[in-house]
Amino acid sequence: MTHKNGRTIVLSLLCLGMLAVPGTPGFAKTSKSPPVHKHYASVGVIRAPQKLVLCSASVLVEDQQTGECLVQKHAAAVVPIASITKLMTAMVVLDAQMNLKESLVIKPEDVDTLHKSRSRLPVGASLTREEALQLALMASENRAAHVLGRTYPGGVEAFVMAMNAKAQSLGLYDTRFKDPTGLSSGNVSSARNLADMVNAAYNYPLIREFTTSEEATIRSGRRTLVFHNTNRLVRSPRWQIGLSKTGFIDEAGRCLVMQAHVAQRPVLIVLLDAQGNLTRLGDANRIKQWMEGTSPSRRTRKG
Repeated sequence: MTHKNGRTIVLSLLCLGMLAVPGTPGFAKTSKSPPVHKHYASVGVIRAPQKLVLCSASVLVEDQQTGECLVQKHAAAVVPIASITKLMTAMVVLDAQMNLKESLVIKPEDVDTLHKSRSRLPVGASLTREEALQLALMASENRAAHVLGRTYPGGVEAFVMAMNAKAQSLGLYDTRFKDPTGLSSGNVSSARNLADMVNAAYNYPLIREFTTSEEATIRSGRRTLVFHNTNRLVRSPRWQIGLSKTGFIDEAGRCLVMQAHVAQRPVLIVLLDAQGNLTRLGDANRIKQWMEGTSPSRRTRKG
């Protein structure tokens, strides 16, 4: 018994998330204001989520239709967002109505020299702007994202200015961008702002399609390259996901944002700065179970 209690205490400390009880800081109360997706001042407890434990450092779960905040944890903290950035990259490209069929070529300046991240797109590889957009969103390809910014009128500098202007137009005042890939730790936002950004990105059918595609095939010279979605939840029959984006750099931890239907309601889910490969996915599943009023022990196991 002592050993079991000790393990429970250690798990709770490692998760950095307290058991949620009414009034616990970082957990949601019901908004009585219209769905503005920006302010969470007027709140009242919706229910007591005694068993909800979340390990991500910043969390926000919001009803997409009503703006009701269901769960929050350090949702106002401004932190690096890594490749969640690529949602804004995609919106800027699509807003500019650039030719998606135009052929682009990966050049040495598209190579990541900051983190030296790996890429399956070699220098000299040719792909269309549409393919680059898909790989940036689905497979989080950094070279694909950078070539989108580099080929924007005025180059990367003008592209980043457009990203920040778009953020301001959406009222994302906690949000700043330094590059189109998310490799810079200067790309920052809050969970509150990211819920609004996901909501805005959801209005673009191509972003919804590309972020939820399971895989894509690209021809590179004589080679055929198959890329897979970085969010394994899009392949799960238990999830109905309408938009998805992952992100990771050391400064940001592992991040995940989604639009999904959970417990028969559309929700925006933001999970930032999770440690470990599976933590953000575990948090997403715990939120789903909590909203559905289920627990792993109650689910019927299939052999």
